[in-house]
Amino acid sequence: MTVKLSCSNLWKVYGPDAASLFDGGGVPSDEVLTSGGYIGAVRNAGFDVEEGEILVLMGLSGSGKSTLLRCLSRLIEPTAGSVCFEGQDITHADEKSLRSLRRHKMGMVFQNFGLLPHRTALQNVVFPLEIQGLPRIVRERKALDLLNLVGLEGRETYYPRELSGGQQQRVGIARSLAVEPDVWLLDEPFSALDPLIRREMQDEFIRLQRSLKKTIVFVTHDFDEAVRLADRIAIMRGGIMVQLGTPEDLVVSPADSYVAEFTKTAPKARLIRARTAMQPLAGFTDIGSDDAVIPADATIEEAAPSVLAGKAQAIVIDDEGHPLGELTRGRVIEILFAPPEAEAAEAAANRDEAAL
Repeated sequence: MTVKLSCSNLWKVYGPDAASLFDGGGVPSDEVLTSGGYIGAVRNAGFDVEEGEILVLMGLSGSGKSTLLRCLSRLIEPTAGSVCFEGQDITHADEKSLRSLRRHKMGMVFQNFGLLPHRTALQNVVFPLEIQGLPRIVRERKALDLLNLVGLEGRETYYPRELSGGQQQRVGIARSLAVEPDVWLLDEPFSALDPLIRREMQDEFIRLQRSLKKTIVFVTHDFDEAVRLADRIAIMRGGIMVQLGTPEDLVVSPADSYVAEFTKTAPKARLIRARTAMQPLAGFTDIGSDDAVIPADATIEEAAPSVLAGKAQAIVIDDEGHPLGELTRGRVIEILFAPPEAEAAEAAANRDEAAL
């Protein structure tokens, strides 16, 4: 896969002459930051985002997730480290280059919809195309197509005050897509919405991604939302990226009790796959006619009916049909019905003990 966006050793430190902390190539210790009254909003972050991937940044308020997102587009200037877009370091790009990047390559959506109140839905979506200098007929046709794409056909002439919160957010999403961005940066775009509208917008987002296949960095504090949307999730605390992995990674092997707390109510049956939950085959000779056959990438939720149907064995197979292991009824029942808090606490305790 192609890496679309990445950062390395990225820091954002607030305080007097913060850049001097990195003179000589070193990094400041916790003691130096604390004694000097500095705030390490982002601390030594590094990751790659592959083309077409959705990476979710999450954490509690003040964890640094929104600051990190803004550093990726240089809406906030990093104190140290690098940000690369399509292999080019943009950390030292001049203002003209940054403006061009944001106008043509990056789309941004924030919790505050930021719609222009004196413009209709159509005129709001047209706005970034006006800045690009496209002819009126071209930009209006494109804006109409985008409003249709986000389900606002027939509301082109409505002003923001005449639209619901969810509809306003759809206008914001359409406007951000108008420039056909290669990378889409979204900062808690649904958090101000009512629960039912939020779920609807998540469904809409998933539908759009299936069609557009954008490279996305998405900020949220809601783990359920992250699970629905993410290919990978990065959990942050105090400016530090505590763990980065798939939703399944975080549920099965939380890095510490902080991550376990986030994942304790996760829908484990929809996240854990057969290859993760299976056990070695004991005394296996061949797949029998009474055995259930489970694809390795099937979730426990998908595999449960076959496993619990009373078959002799449930054999987990790879893409070529080769047996990999056995998925027992006991393990499926454990995942389906174990109290989430107990399971997450046990996994975290095991990780904490292994680290000692």
